[in-house]
Amino acid sequence: MENKDIEMITKMVIEAMNTKSESSHGYMVPVGVSARHIHLTQEHVETLFGRGYELTKKKELMGGQFAANELVTIVGLKLRAIENVRVLGPVRKASQVEISATDAMRLGIKAPIRESGNISGSAPIAVVGPKGVIYLTEGCIIAKRHIHMSPADAMAAGVHDGDIVSVKAENERGTVFNNVQIRVHDSFTLEMHIDTDEANAAKIATGDAVRILP
Repeated sequence: MENKDIEMITKMVIEAMNTKSESSHGYMVPVGVSARHIHLTQEHVETLFGRGYELTKKKELMGGQFAANELVTIVGLKLRAIENVRVLGPVRKASQVEISATDAMRLGIKAPIRESGNISGSAPIAVVGPKGVIYLTEGCIIAKRHIHMSPADAMAAGVHDGDIVSVKAENERGTVFNNVQIRVHDSFTLEMHIDTDEANAAKIATGDAVRILP
């Protein structure tokens, strides 16, 4: 079974669960576990991969983003490194590295929990590519957990862009995630994004469903 078939089945199951559930019971959302990755400016792409280089597409993601074929190594304090960190495209106005709390401990850095794009005063980090190295004086964060939604999903769930909600994973762990930010856009597909630390602790994986608590 191909990934697109799995995604379609997951979407159908979520829609059916939300159709059957009363609003007082909350709204069901599929989970997408986000591994460590990096966003780059075009200038930094060329520094790391060569003059005139353009990112190549491996897999389409929501909102016009894509997972690139390109990989880099990130280096923290005391020269501790993590290899094979995937680049996401398209290029951005500022470079940004997103890692988990475990990654931050491994690298020996203090990365703050931030919404994507909010990198002011965040942790410094070095990035090594096949053609060069860049040093970010700020730009390394732990991404704040969030839910992507279309306007239709937001209306059905009774939430708005920027709202903060609590979400429960209804499995043997019964983990409740607080401080989950709602992000609404026409290009978004319904999905909650958490990092690998959070997913492992709650014993949930990509494609599992969680419930927004009323």
